[in-house]
Parts: sequence; structure tokens; C-alpha cells
Amino acid sequence: RMLSASTSPTCARTHTSRARTTTRSRDTTPSVRRTTARRVVTANASQDDATSSSSSTSRRGLLFGTIGIAALALSGPPAARAADAPRVVGAAVSAPNKFWLANGCYWGRQHTFYEVERALGRSDDEITSVVGYAGGVGGSGSKDAVCYYYGPSETVYERLGHCEAVSVEANNEKELRAFADAYFASFQKIPGLGMQRVDPQDAGAGYRNAIGIPGGIDSPMFAVIEAANVNNMKLVPGVGNRVTERGGKPSETDVINQVWIYDSNALPFYQAEVYHQFHDGLGYKFPLEYTQGVKRKAFERGLIAPTGCPEMRERAFADFVSTSA
Repeated sequence: RMLSASTSPTCARTHTSRARTTTRSRDTTPSVRRTTARRVVTANASQDDATSSSSSTSRRGLLFGTIGIAALALSGPPAARAADAPRVVGAAVSAPNKFWLANGCYWGRQHTFYEVERALGRSDDEITSVVGYAGGVGGSGSKDAVCYYYGPSETVYERLGHCEAVSVEANNEKELRAFADAYFASFQKIPGLGMQRVDPQDAGAGYRNAIGIPGGIDSPMFAVIEAANVNNMKLVPGVGNRVTERGGKPSETDVINQVWIYDSNALPFYQAEVYHQFHDGLGYKFPLEYTQGVKRKAFERGLIAPTGCPEMRERAFADFVSTSA
């Protein structure tokens, strides 16, 4: 169905073309727990029907539109207002301790990695998880915009070859392994096929399994990724997805039981719109401490900032704006 003033946007594609409208049907919730032996976070996938009446009712009364995020910038002290100017987070991920992971909808994945960070002892002021777009060859310049489906057609992330991803920071091998363990635990085994994402209804290159680390398969970090790959998924070097034309086939797409490994120095990460950061899932909600409290702190300290892309606005987001002003 198409978005209207009374319909909530979803994590997946909800966009129109002259030929068709493609819509996300649902999202899934990975439940996260801490293990007593290694404090490693694992994820057990549970599916929620996004077409249920309860989900539909809770998502009504929402307003879709393009808004300025300047009001958010006024919420912090003067030192935090450096976030006023739109930015694209690209080269920052080339730092040795930063990398990105992708497998399906980034809303649920960000919460998974947030739980990893909390298990590692990080406070909400030290969280590094940010959702965005990566893995494509388009929009590689520092001034280029990479947007969700509500931006100009030439800026839409999937058309530029990117997938939804989460950027995180690991300060040592132990932390890197915790993120990698949680990543591979978020797949489910399909007999005869191998490991599959928990949200296979979100099909296409925009939701493909991928990991971006500095140096790619030649990175010292790759050995840790291999060790965490306990179900022996195929780890395939990627050079960056390219979509030659509208409606054309991607050069690197979503493949079951396979993870693309990218060099994040060559294929940087682009921060997604503020709206998508620390977001509820579709059909389930995370605590307000996460969707508003952690989000507000992330904005005030400059972890997230306006990107120049159009934003979505719904009631909860409006409340966040008004209470932050």
C-alpha cells in the first residue's frame, strides 16, 4: 500500500515509481540476551505480523512530510550545535576501530548492536551504533547525499548500490568478536539452503548480508569475522554493488547463506536520516529510554546529525522534537 498522511512509514522500501509501488510487509525482532560465560549477545529471531490490527491501529494518525531538523539542533548546549549543518558520515568509518554490518532492516539490527554495547559495559553516552547506508559504488564523494526513498531519485540508497547497515566501533579483538557473534547469531538455518536473514521478506540488494571492515578480506579484523562464522556461511569479497540503470540488476545482490566482505576504506558508510536512528521496529516497540533518551543523547553529542536528506515525521518523532526544543 502507498503511504498517506495516516500511514506510518516502514523500515523497508515504501516508494513508488511510474510502474509499481513496493512496500515492506513486516519487520522482525531479534531478542537479545547476555550469556554468562562470555557476555556475548545472541539474537533469537521472532516474527511479528505487520498487518495485524494492533500494529495498524498503533501506527495511525501519523504525518508524512519533509521537515527541517534544525529544531533538534537547538536541544543541546552550544558545543553540541556543530550538528546544525547537514553532513554525510563517510570517511569516519575508515578509522581502524570502526566498521559496519548489514543483514536486513537496520532498525532491528541497531538495537541488537546497542545491546552488545551495553553488555560491553558502555553507557548510553558511549554508544557508537548508527544506522546508515554502505556497500555501493554510488555517492562516494564526501558531499554526495545518500538518502532513503523519500529523497531525489538520484540520491536513493538502493539505486546507488547501497544496503541498510549499522556502523559500530570496537576497541579491541574481544569487542569485535562480541559484535561479530551477535551478527552471525541473527541468522536462522533453513534446511537444505543454509543460513538466512530473519526478515527474508525484505528482498533485494538493499537488504543483503554484508560486513565492511578497513582493508576488507586483507584486514587483520577478518580473522575475527571468520572465527565468529560458526555456521560456515560463504564470505565473499565484494568490490561494491553497482546498479547500471533504473530497474537494472545489481552486480552484488542478496544471496542466502552468503555475506559480502567489503573494504570500508573504499566503500564508506553514510549516516541515515535522524528519523531512522534508534527507531522502533514495525509491529513492536523498544523502550522510550532507547527511542528517545538514547537518541537525544546521540544527537547532543554529535553521534548523529541531519544529513540534508528528507526526514519522516510521526507522532513519536514530533514528541522527541518538542521535548528537545
